[in-house]
Amino acid sequence: MGNALTPDPVTIRVSAAARLDRLPISRFHKQLMWLLAYVFFFELGDLNNFGLAAPELRLQWHLSIETVGFITSAAFVGMFVGALGGGWFSDKLGRKKSLIATTMWYSGFSLTNALAWDETGLLATRFLTGVGLAAMTVVAITYISEMFPAAKRGTYQGWAMVIGLFGIPFTALAARIFIPMATFGWRLVFVWGGLGIFIIIFTSKIEESPRWYESKKRFAEADAVLDRIEAKVIAQSGPLPKVVAPKTPADAPAAASGGLFSSFYLKRSLMLIGVYVFQTLGIFGFMAWVPTLLASRGFGVSQALLLASLMYIGAPIGAVIAAIISDKWERKYLIAIAALIIAAFGILYGLSSKTVPITIFGFLVAMFLQVFAPLLYAYTPEIYPTAVRTSGSGIAYGAGRLANGFGPLLVAFLFTKFGYESVFVYIAAMWILVAVTVTAFGPKTRGISLA
Repeated sequence: MGNALTPDPVTIRVSAAARLDRLPISRFHKQLMWLLAYVFFFELGDLNNFGLAAPELRLQWHLSIETVGFITSAAFVGMFVGALGGGWFSDKLGRKKSLIATTMWYSGFSLTNALAWDETGLLATRFLTGVGLAAMTVVAITYISEMFPAAKRGTYQGWAMVIGLFGIPFTALAARIFIPMATFGWRLVFVWGGLGIFIIIFTSKIEESPRWYESKKRFAEADAVLDRIEAKVIAQSGPLPKVVAPKTPADAPAAASGGLFSSFYLKRSLMLIGVYVFQTLGIFGFMAWVPTLLASRGFGVSQALLLASLMYIGAPIGAVIAAIISDKWERKYLIAIAALIIAAFGILYGLSSKTVPITIFGFLVAMFLQVFAPLLYAYTPEIYPTAVRTSGSGIAYGAGRLANGFGPLLVAFLFTKFGYESVFVYIAAMWILVAVTVTAFGPKTRGISLA
């Protein structure tokens, strides 16, 4: 215990937030962005590959729309389990271990999708793949928020997604090439989704989050990581700016045991849960069903996959827009605006019957979906303190995935009972609810240092 003449070393220690937030963007940050983009590339491809393979599987295995819905739902139930488990694992054992383990999990089980023997086997492997997909996402978005300076974390969340989102059109293109190639071509689409497994090569490039070390009171390890990061930045950029007190929200209580369930954070969690439920139903009501719904309107499987590929090119363009605007204005309002634009273009897509307007409006929906996603991914970890950041993010993310356990069944019901257009009215309604929820109940976070 310190005395009046000897200050306690912990009390005079400079926090990880203060040291990280003063850093200029360097080669260290950019290498980290590329690594995260790599895992997002195959995660986002894997998230969409069943939707791309489904039209061919319906022909080969004589699947009904309802069965496709059940298999899609199984993946989302798995995502609920993964988001909760991955969030807990990350807060307990660290961001680095969690990022590697969850990427290996989703990649390994994606490979098992390629070995599925019937719809029951595929349902099981899609469930297990979903566990890893969601777990990796909540860990990765938290890791980005904790490793980048406050003034740039939204921007680099966007740039990681820009590169990662090429996984969607590239996976659609892979499906376009593999599926017509042979009767087993759809299996190669799932092999493609498993290539994230090579993250094992890059583990030495990943540092543990010093904010996480601090939350566990492992100050020496936090300082060792910060020293290594600062040495790399100094070697490239020269002397660092002076440390200044980080800007933190005045109304946020200190993180304590059970803090996630305090009235303060519970209100934030309920807001985020609403946003994630509505946006997940909206996103996957569109993305996962596009090829199947196009095929049902008379487009051949190959033509439906080609149109889907053209639409998905809009995804990385949207993430570029998000990277440019994310740190310029308050994120909650950007999220709401993007949601309303998606609702409008989604309705226009659903009302179109010709190839050109379907492609144009589908492209615009895909583009603004990925303006929205990086903004929300940057916003979510900002809501919570470090000790429970991934757990809180995982609860919200997982709730959305659980809701989409019945979402595909609802799409199948609407399509069967009320027709193609009704699906897109439902999707637009979900996006309007996103805009209302975040505008009315979301806190402002721009430029705030993470607690």
